[in-house]
This record gives sequence, structure tokens and C-alpha cells, in this order.
Amino acid sequence: MSTPSRRRFLQTSALGAAALPVVLAGCGQSAAPASSAGDGAGAAKLPDSILALQPVTPKIVPITDAEREQRLRKAQELMGQNKMDALFMRGGSSLAYYTNMHWFNSERTMGMLLPQKGDPIYITPAFEKNRALEQIQRASFLGHDVRTWQEDESPYTLIARTLADLKMATGRIGIEEQVPFFMSTGIGEAAARAHLVSGTPVTAGCRSVKSAAELALMQIANDATLAVYHAVWKGLQAGMTQVQVGQWIDAAYARQGLRGGASINVGKYTALPHGSIEPQQIEEGTVLMLDDGCTVEGYQSDITRTFVLGKATDKMKKVFDIVQKAQTTAREAAKPGVAMGDVDAAARKVVSDAGYGPDYKYFGHRLGHGIGLDGHEWYYLVRGNPRKIEVNMTFSDEPGIYIVGEFGVRLEDDMHITPAGAEWFTPQSPSIEQPFGA
Repeated sequence: MSTPSRRRFLQTSALGAAALPVVLAGCGQSAAPASSAGDGAGAAKLPDSILALQPVTPKIVPITDAEREQRLRKAQELMGQNKMDALFMRGGSSLAYYTNMHWFNSERTMGMLLPQKGDPIYITPAFEKNRALEQIQRASFLGHDVRTWQEDESPYTLIARTLADLKMATGRIGIEEQVPFFMSTGIGEAAARAHLVSGTPVTAGCRSVKSAAELALMQIANDATLAVYHAVWKGLQAGMTQVQVGQWIDAAYARQGLRGGASINVGKYTALPHGSIEPQQIEEGTVLMLDDGCTVEGYQSDITRTFVLGKATDKMKKVFDIVQKAQTTAREAAKPGVAMGDVDAAARKVVSDAGYGPDYKYFGHRLGHGIGLDGHEWYYLVRGNPRKIEVNMTFSDEPGIYIVGEFGVRLEDDMHITPAGAEWFTPQSPSIEQPFGA
């Protein structure tokens, strides 16, 4: 439901940094295999189900330079359609998407200026020029024009001068949405005759529709997350703490050669969609919720499983069944050409008709979000969104019912849109007592 690092931060900040090994989800792969003894204070011995996990890295096929070049050309095509003369983006997921450049962002302006025609131009601090060249020289289509500014100079003046060199001083310049306000303001003041517009029609226009290579990476990430959850579930015992379960999850991903994480919430805290900072302990007969995922070559998974160790109450089973039906209904509604808001409405109707309405009373969040290089990205399955679903878009499908003071149930699987409709990357959870089947 939310990015792994954010959820893990909430829990570790409350429990203490020393309580959990430092394994940050969303940082790529190549983690070292974990030992059978576990790591960190209070670690529980790893069960055989986790020790049986194998590396998935041999299955990974990175995105090729040829595909990245196609992405840049598509961006330029979309810029033409949206009457943008150039597009500026800083380091982040969009820059990585187009160029495979990975940059530590700071207050110093570094970014790529992509003209509607021609090769990219890079704006960087002078002392970082060699590092920028090191990354762009890996592929010829990335160009070689790196323009620098000294520490006592304005990067915005350099951008304005570059626009003038390109005959775009009065042009429409797209600003990628992750560019911070102070930078976009600085560009606007320096290039006062230019008209700054949102770059989202270009970046989202490219990234929201996935290629076969992207879908394959997402499939590996989703399979890995489900395998980790299943392995952890097999070993869970009453009395374990969030800390111990978190260590198991970290170790399980490490066995696969990946980095990932999960939030773990128990009992009444599962009624808080983003969990609680309170320390919790697993008990038989109480609801437990695992949520989040991992990354494969930057591509994200996001899965939630809600279950009970031992016997669930009739009310827990009933709520689970309603949420499961809502999730299925949403997947069946998610077809090419359908408005995104209508998919949310289909799931919400199931929940409300079962007595857990109206509106957002018990199902307090949207049905789903786009997913790819960012855990949450364009576009959103939310009430009132008229945008039409397209083939090869990817979304989370995550309805929930949250009864404050008692428990909550959320089921989340990621899905991709085919010409015939939506397909989940992972099998749906069958029951609250057997979340991975018999």
C-alpha cells in the first residue's frame, strides 16, 4: 500500500534503530545471503522454509540500452504532442528510466534538459562533471553535452542560457514533477520569457504503460515477495515480535539476492491502514497483516497478506470474504477503456453492500495506485478519476475494511492490464487461515 522504506521507518523509529538490521527496501539487489542464526539483537533462528529460498538473480534481465533509447524518442514524440520545446528533470526515478543514471540529489541542481529534437544536455556542478560523463558514456544515444556551473554561479542562469542556445528562450519548458519548488522557481526566474509547464504528460505518458521487459522484472519482484511471505508464514509462532518477523523478512529477501522489507501489524493495529509505531507481539487467534515488497532492477512489488495464526472468528472470516470479493470484482472491472474511477467504485460497492459503508467509513483509502519504478506512480484507481485504463498499465488492487479498535483486513496484489482485462502477478489469497492455500 505504501513504499517499503516509509513503513519500515515508522516501525524502526519507534522500536529503536538497533532493534532491526539496517536493510532498506527499494535499494536494488545483490544482498548477501543470511546466516541460519539470523542477525541483530533478539533475532529468532531462521526456519527451514526461509533457508530453502534460492537466489532469483539469475532470472533477471536488465533493461537494454535499445529500450532506453526508445523511451527517449517516445518522450520527444509526446513533447511534440503536448507542445513542449524541452523537458527538465533532476536525478530520480524518471532520470533512471530514460538514462540509467543514478544520482544522489541534494540542493545542488543536477539534471537533464531534453529538447524536443536532438540529444539530451546535462546540467551539473563543475566538480561532478566527470561523474556525469562516467554514466552517460555508457550509451551513445545519451549524448555527451555536459554543461557545468561553479559553486559561486547560478545553475538556473546556466539553464536559461542553454535554452537560449537552443532557440527556446520563449519556449514551453516541461518540468518533471519531482523537481523541487525552489529549483523550478529558480529556472522560472532566470528564464523569465519561457513558459514552464508540467512535464507529467511526458513522464507519465511513457512510464505508465509498461514494456514486456518491465513486466518481466515486476513479475520476478512479485513472485519473490509472495515467496518471502509464504516462507515467513510457515515459520511464525505465537509470541514472536515485530522485530523478529522483520529480521526474518530481511533474511528471506537476502536469500533471494534481493533487498526488501515489510510492515508487520497485529490485532487492533491492523485497523490502521498504515500501521502503528507501537511494539506488538503475535498471538494466536489475532489478525496479522504483512505489507510491502522488494525491488528488482528498480521495479517494485507491493503485496499485502492478512491472516490469523490458528482459528479466526466468524466475524474475521466474514470480513475477509467481503474484501476478497471486492478485490476480485475490481480485477474483473479493470479492462482497457474503463475509467479508473469506475474500478474503485466496483470494489467499494461490494464493501458498502455488505454493510461496511457508506463511502469511506470502513474502506478509507482508494482502491489502488500505479506501480513500477516507484511504489506509487501514475495513475490512480480512485473515485472520480475519468482517465481510461490502457493495455500494459500496472496497478495495485487493494481493498480493505478497517474496524477501529478491533481489526482490519486488506488484500493487495499487483495487476497488469492485458487486451482481455486485468491479470494479477500473484495468486489471490484464498482464506484468512490459509493465506497461501492448503
